[in-house]
Amino acid sequence: MTVLTTDPRRRLARRTALGGFLALGAASAAGGCTALTPTPPALFTLTPKTTFEPGLPKANWQLLVELPVATAGLDTPRVAVIRNQTALDYFAEVSWTDRSPAMVQSLLIQSFEDSRRIVSVGRENVGLRSDFVLKTDLRDFQAEYSASNDRYPDRVHVRIVTKLVAMPRRTIEAGETFDAVEPIAGPGFPAVVAAFDEALGKVMKRVVEWTLRTGNAVKRASS
Repeated sequence: MTVLTTDPRRRLARRTALGGFLALGAASAAGGCTALTPTPPALFTLTPKTTFEPGLPKANWQLLVELPVATAGLDTPRVAVIRNQTALDYFAEVSWTDRSPAMVQSLLIQSFEDSRRIVSVGRENVGLRSDFVLKTDLRDFQAEYSASNDRYPDRVHVRIVTKLVAMPRRTIEAGETFDAVEPIAGPGFPAVVAAFDEALGKVMKRVVEWTLRTGNAVKRASS
């Protein structure tokens, strides 16, 4: 399991040890030169949540899900890993299929759809009318080391802060934070992906259930 630092100076110093690069070579030949093409990263994605609490109420209203807000370190297709609170690195030679916030937005929308408990759900940027907008902040979406001297990260941390906004007044009706930490079962990267999938699934399940119940409560109070 190899990680790659974000700091260009550190990245250059650790290139040999961390790998994830192909050296660019040049060969002069009869008036020209050739360069090796770096190997593209292996792409990974996660799955929407499909199972929810029995008796989850139906929502006879429409919801739009905003693109999650994220720091620059998480707003990337690269898979983040944190050794300590001040060092954000990335796994080498692997990538999500989309930037993390966009991937999470798509999976949240699919999770709402798969609950089969809401009339309509879509992306906020399509300009459709809705009863509520779900604003989210992707605070944590990374693998982590329990101890900075460990050889491999041993857990995945996902944290999403939510706000449910009533339309068209655009008033914040409620907010909540959903957090999950999932152990990584082994040293290979597939185990990291499995932990991300489990942690994000737990968070999305709670986001969907909280949103549906909270939206129904707001609708009842305003009727």
